[in-house]
Amino acid sequence: MEACLLTALQAYLLGSLLFGVLVSKLFYHDDVRLHGSGNAGMTNVLRTYGKLPAVITTIGDVGKSVVAVKLGQFIFASLLSGTGADFQPLLQPICGAYLAAIFCMLGHSKPVFFGLRGGKGVLVGAGAALATEPIACLVLLVIFLVEVAITHIVSLGSIIIAALYPVLTLCYWLWKGTDAASLVFITVCCVLMGAYVIWLHRSNIQRLKNGTEYRFGEKKKENQ
Repeated sequence: MEACLLTALQAYLLGSLLFGVLVSKLFYHDDVRLHGSGNAGMTNVLRTYGKLPAVITTIGDVGKSVVAVKLGQFIFASLLSGTGADFQPLLQPICGAYLAAIFCMLGHSKPVFFGLRGGKGVLVGAGAALATEPIACLVLLVIFLVEVAITHIVSLGSIIIAALYPVLTLCYWLWKGTDAASLVFITVCCVLMGAYVIWLHRSNIQRLKNGTEYRFGEKKKENQ
């Protein structure tokens, strides 16, 4: 229980560091959430301020997720292994990484430092995948880039990879091998993350249905 609480706390606090908002405030004395989609993510930063701020936001949001995930795995490994030589933990330390990913994503979308108004968690999920299953992360990245190249709709690519993430993760760990309890835990975590990202894109889904969703490269429109 202690491992779970510490993992969740550190991941939520790290997730609450919104680099999109930090970049907009530090360099532009502005808040990116006042523009475009009202979101604190990379896409809105790109539309509002340009490429360099978007790159900084991407590195920051992916990086905080990697750190949170690695810390979660370290906490699980340290605390669970310290309970005694004869103790056999129910879950492997890697499960701490996936628990951290969930709470980092929660912090990113509902940041305690920024009035509970954050982003949609795609880059956080990317960082988690990069830190835990780089092969699956590469596959998801290729799928995302191909989709965006064809349709120019970033949100659609995000929704697609969110839906595929649990499936690829399950395949990855079935291939790599782990115990049944850890496999179930990991899969449930990934299903929750994927479903949460899709739920956070519900306004985008409605615009996709209406044919009004923003396409990459279009002129900025406020409140979209």
